[in-house]
Amino acid sequence: MLKEIHCFARVAGRLSFSRAAADLGMSQPAMSQAITRLENALNLQLFERNAREVRLTPAGAALLAQAERVLAAVDGFSEEAARLTQTIIHLAYPPLAGALAARIVRRLAARGPSLAVELRPAGRAAAAQALDEGRVSAALVAFPAPARFTTGARFHVTVDRLAVPADHPWRNRVLAEQLSGQDLLVPGGRLEGLPGRHRQVVEDDYAAALDLVAAGAGLLPIPQLVARTVRREDIRFVPLEGADLRLTYGLAWRGEGVTPGLMALVQAVQEALWTR
Repeated sequence: MLKEIHCFARVAGRLSFSRAAADLGMSQPAMSQAITRLENALNLQLFERNAREVRLTPAGAALLAQAERVLAAVDGFSEEAARLTQTIIHLAYPPLAGALAARIVRRLAARGPSLAVELRPAGRAAAAQALDEGRVSAALVAFPAPARFTTGARFHVTVDRLAVPADHPWRNRVLAEQLSGQDLLVPGGRLEGLPGRHRQVVEDDYAAALDLVAAGAGLLPIPQLVARTVRREDIRFVPLEGADLRLTYGLAWRGEGVTPGLMALVQAVQEALWTR
C-alpha cells in the first residue's frame, strides 16, 4: 500500500493525475489504477474528478496529512539505514592543505553516499597523536612523517614568499643570499640550507608564527598559498627568489588500519593531486 499512498499524496499535491504520473515516471492509467486500489482498500473516495478538474474529497483531505507523515517516516527510515551503512573517514589536515582536503571530500562525495569524509584541521603533532589514538583514519602531514605510519600520495608546496613586519625595509623582492645574518622562523626545523639564524616554530601553526613576525622576532619563509589567504595590516609578504625551497606533505595512516574506505581515500587524494 505504500506505493499507493505515495501516488495519493502526489496527486493531492498536483491536483492532476497526468502531472503526478509524470513526476513519478508512471503512465496516467497506472496512476489512476493505484488510486483506485487505495480507494477500494480504504472503502473511501479520495478524489472527485471530471474532465476539467481534480479535487480532494473531505475524506481525502482528512487523510492527506496522515499520508504525508507516513511518507516522511519512510524517508527517515531510509536515511537512517543509509547512515548506518555509511563508512565515515576522519581526515586530519593542516590549514595549508585545506583546498586539497576540500577537493578530496568532493571527489568522494561524487562516488555516492556510501563513503563520507569528516575533516579535522590539525598540525603535524596533533594529527600524529590523533592517528595513534584512533580518532582519525588518516592525516595529511608534513614529511618526513613519523616512521610508525604508512604513507603515500606525497606532494610538494613551494616556499616563495617571505613574511616581514609591515615597517620592514624590504618591499619588492628578496634574494635568498640576503637572508644571511637574518633571524628566520622555520617550521619544525625544516628548510635546511637556507642562510640565516634559524629559530624553530610549531609545525603548521602559521598564525602563531606570523604573530612572532609582527613582534619582530624573525622573518618567516612561507608558501604563496598561505600568503594569499592571510590579511594582516602588521605583516607584508615579499617575493622570495633564488631559494628553491619546498615543503613536502603526504597522506599517513596506521598500517593495521587499512580498509576499503581508506584505500578509496588514498585514490581520491592521488586524483585530486593529478587534477590540480
